[in-house]
Amino acid sequence: MTLQANLQSSRTLSWTLFKYITKDILFSFFVAFLFFFFVFFVNQLLLMAQQILTKKVPLFQVVLLIFYALPSIIAMSAPFASLMGTMMTIGRLSSDNELLIMLASGLSYRMVFLPALVVGIVISIFSFLTNDVLLPAGTVQFSRLYRRILVSTPALELEANSVKRFKDTAIITGPVSGSGISNIVIMDRTNEGERRVIMANSAKLFDAGREGIVLNLADIFMQSSKEVVRNDYDYASAILLNYWVPQEDLMQAVPVISPREMSSTDVRKEIAVKEVVQFERFNDRSYRLLAQALNLENSLRLGQNHEAWNRRENNFNAFNRDFIAGNAIRDDQSLHVYRLEYYKKFSIPFGALSFVLLALALGMLAKKSGQTVGFIFGVIISVLYWALLLGGQTMGIRLGYSSFWSMWTPNILAASVGFVLFMARVLK
Repeated sequence: MTLQANLQSSRTLSWTLFKYITKDILFSFFVAFLFFFFVFFVNQLLLMAQQILTKKVPLFQVVLLIFYALPSIIAMSAPFASLMGTMMTIGRLSSDNELLIMLASGLSYRMVFLPALVVGIVISIFSFLTNDVLLPAGTVQFSRLYRRILVSTPALELEANSVKRFKDTAIITGPVSGSGISNIVIMDRTNEGERRVIMANSAKLFDAGREGIVLNLADIFMQSSKEVVRNDYDYASAILLNYWVPQEDLMQAVPVISPREMSSTDVRKEIAVKEVVQFERFNDRSYRLLAQALNLENSLRLGQNHEAWNRRENNFNAFNRDFIAGNAIRDDQSLHVYRLEYYKKFSIPFGALSFVLLALALGMLAKKSGQTVGFIFGVIISVLYWALLLGGQTMGIRLGYSSFWSMWTPNILAASVGFVLFMARVLK
């Protein structure tokens, strides 16, 4: 009896089968990872690289930009690859009857579940660290390099037939050919604060190094006017004029780092700061709202014979404005975005665990062509999951739904469906 129990235990905890299934899942994961990596790479990076290459940015700098942006692609690809890789492996084991042979040999479903669970945990941790450590570091380097490219390649910002704003300056461009621009209009302010409009028939763009960029304008008409006295204006014309755009103004064009590119710790700190600011602003608005309510009540109580009666409409409008402003402070969209991104940093990486459970249950249903079926179903489920995630994020921002449930509902739904199907298969 003891020998039989030991034999059953050794079969249940077979290290050889554990390594066999784990290696198969990892290989399928690698294949699926390459697929998703290529999809996200084309969608997000090649378009950016193509836009930069058209401005004759050096190839080495383009490669560096792509390299610094890789962590976001890796973090997004890994969880979906875990789903597809697990489904392909379990589907193959099921369609080749290897799963049936394992069960017939006295092995339990745990022999299949444990390797997939271990791989899911490893992938989740890897994806989370990539998203939480490498992504912020890559974003910082990406921003620094983009600033250097922006100064060394000014045409990156001045596109044909476009409007570009640099701090207090707006530049409207016509057709662009190399560093030459046709029909350019510049609207800015002079050192005295006057509004100024500069129109030029053509312009040449030159790099001024650390000073920024310079536009060599030709055939110019310029007009400046004061803010207060509309009839007081000056105008002039010239054949040539050099117009400088300082480097500090160019830096305004570089996008600000969003919570998506921050670490979870930094996002949590920002949320704490925003909550304190929101609490103080809401309390201040509540006191004002209470004062407006008292003024409105006082004007109504005194009746028509008192002069306060004539101010009742103004008091009501002031009360209504403060009430709307208080609701806007309470439903701060910026705070919602930070909360959503915070929970998203955990839900997507650790979604690999819910994917593993779902993939196990669905993979066992495959009767033939298990890898092909796993690949197809993996793509379909990934699209559905992404749609649910975007839908939850939209409802969280626009409708104020719970940030946690908006980001974690797809994971909970996938895990629940997988658990029900898996238990139905085990208890069958």
